[in-house]
Amino acid sequence: MNINQYILEEIKPLHLTGLVKGAQKVFKNNPITHFPVIENNKLLGSFAENDIQTIENKEDQLVNYGHLLNSFYADEKASVLELLKIFADNDTNIIPVLNKHKEYIGYFDLRDILDVFSTSPFMVEQSENLIIEKMRNDYSMSQIVQIIESNGGKLLGLYISEKNTDVIQVNIKVISNDINEIMQTFRRYDYKIISMHENDIYLEDLKNRSEYLKKYLDM
Repeated sequence: MNINQYILEEIKPLHLTGLVKGAQKVFKNNPITHFPVIENNKLLGSFAENDIQTIENKEDQLVNYGHLLNSFYADEKASVLELLKIFADNDTNIIPVLNKHKEYIGYFDLRDILDVFSTSPFMVEQSENLIIEKMRNDYSMSQIVQIIESNGGKLLGLYISEKNTDVIQVNIKVISNDINEIMQTFRRYDYKIISMHENDIYLEDLKNRSEYLKKYLDM
């Protein structure tokens, strides 16, 4: 998919020679958290709505508030996951976009990128969602892929969903006719299955054993 088709130019970028009231009007008329400032097609940064709306002197030029500019942008060839990270890291719903010459060419809107992600095969394909956990120094992405494929599964995608100093959790989307075989193999390699699954043979066995033990103790 060519993500460039989602680059927008509907709202014209701000300029430091403009007035505060003009920037405040842009934010008032559009549901955006930030908006870019350019000069000679070069990105200077982005003003945040919260900063601009608190400026009392509406006749001031924006150049007097250059210290409030936030520095973030995306390359025109950025992937959806890279864009989602920039959105999250900067708590924004707008990302300025630069071409290979570092010239401003428009912006990405969070809503569009979320729509792209939500319709990707990773999200819409009928699949199993596994969350596995292992010691941070022991896990291997290549091993995870090998375990899935050696058991006849097809990997749609994976990402690290949680990480601390000791353990790491990986969220996996996989197509499989026998998810139990994959889960059992992960367990043999000392991965812990965090997600819950119907017909999990391992958990069913533990459940049966615990019920038997409970009956025994109640005798």
